Amino acid sequence: MDPLARPGAAAPLFELPGIEGRLYRLRDQRGRTTVLNFWSADCPWSAHADPRVVAAVDGVEADLWTIACCDGEAPDHIRQVARQRGLKTVLLDPAQAVADVYQAMATPHSFVIDGRGILRYRGAPDDTGFGFRPATRNYLADALAALRTGRLPDPAETPARGCAIVRRLDPGSKGPD
Repeated sequence: MDPLARPGAAAPLFELPGIEGRLYRLRDQRGRTTVLNFWSADCPWSAHADPRVVAAVDGVEADLWTIACCDGEAPDHIRQVARQRGLKTVLLDPAQAVADVYQAMATPHSFVIDGRGILRYRGAPDDTGFGFRPATRNYLADALAALRTGRLPDPAETPARGCAIVRRLDPGSKGPD
């Protein structure tokens, strides 16, 4: 199945509440590069990647929207962990509606959208390996640098690595037998 959000195509629009109660709309970001980072407060992969994700966006003309997308994570816990890790804009997607549209598979899973609303990169923030082997390439920083200089990110897509997104069961299902 083709992803609904493909590099080179218009990024699907959405609106989500922020952890502080404000409503965030992707359409309001026109003219700004936006990084969506699907995230979990309880995922060790997210904890490992957070400093590099924040560093990649700091100092560039881009906004980082961290999207808490795992079922069962309490807003107070999300708020506390996000504050500890220096994550400023945290949106809530507990039913995975936006994660599903973007076909986010893991936490972390990063998406870079240019100022015209075109998805330019989707995938892992960097090439950290299993066992948290040190990263040798920061795909997110590379994608942002490419856009700043008028180039397209290369690669435009990498596999996501991390914790599987904890999905909400269909309320009509009985769950596993």
